[in-house]
Amino acid sequence: MAEPTLAVGADARETLKLLALEGALGGRAHVSCGGLADGLDVSTQTVSRRLQELEDGGLIDREMVADGQYVTTTEEGRRVLEREYADYRRLFEEEASIDLRGTVTDGMGEGRHYISLPGYMEQFRERLGYEPFAGTLNVELDEESTRARAGLDHVDPVRIDGWEDEERTYGPAFCWPAVLESEGRRYEPVHLIAPERSHHGEDQAELIAPDRLRDELDLDDGDEVTIRVED
Repeated sequence: MAEPTLAVGADARETLKLLALEGALGGRAHVSCGGLADGLDVSTQTVSRRLQELEDGGLIDREMVADGQYVTTTEEGRRVLEREYADYRRLFEEEASIDLRGTVTDGMGEGRHYISLPGYMEQFRERLGYEPFAGTLNVELDEESTRARAGLDHVDPVRIDGWEDEERTYGPAFCWPAVLESEGRRYEPVHLIAPERSHHGEDQAELIAPDRLRDELDLDDGDEVTIRVED
């Protein structure tokens, strides 16, 4: 599961939100410390310090110019705002769910090996209530779903503990109960699984289930699917 690279306090989030409203989320926003100070009701010195902290934390990029500065929100900064958005969804939407959409794709071949390892399989049986098919369904998420994935940080997962054998140590993983849908067909139980250390990016999702999902939903590479994770 993706973790923030640093603890982001309320003041930093407030400043990051104002920068996004000024246009920094989708491009380069021209801002001044004076203007931001008015919007945040703080001193220009406080704004200058906050901007430096955001830049040092990798949440914004800046370019200083004669009449102010150009600010762009980084991908990590975007994820901070996405997590904030997910919090508000939980407050105001009674039955919030996270819908992740994408297309079926070939995996890297790791799933079959790791899913079948005894240290994981025993925990799957105990904590998920089934023995997964030896392999994962890989889904490449669209751009909107890649952003929405940040909401998983606020949904409690089933934790699969790390373990070790005589040869090496295996890291923990997180599993979220979900429903898989494609062209009016649906399958459950499914779990979205995210190893703590993964070669996949944020736009890649892996699913495990008791059966081979490609067979159950007649899926081929390129088919569109929806992964619905209930909050």
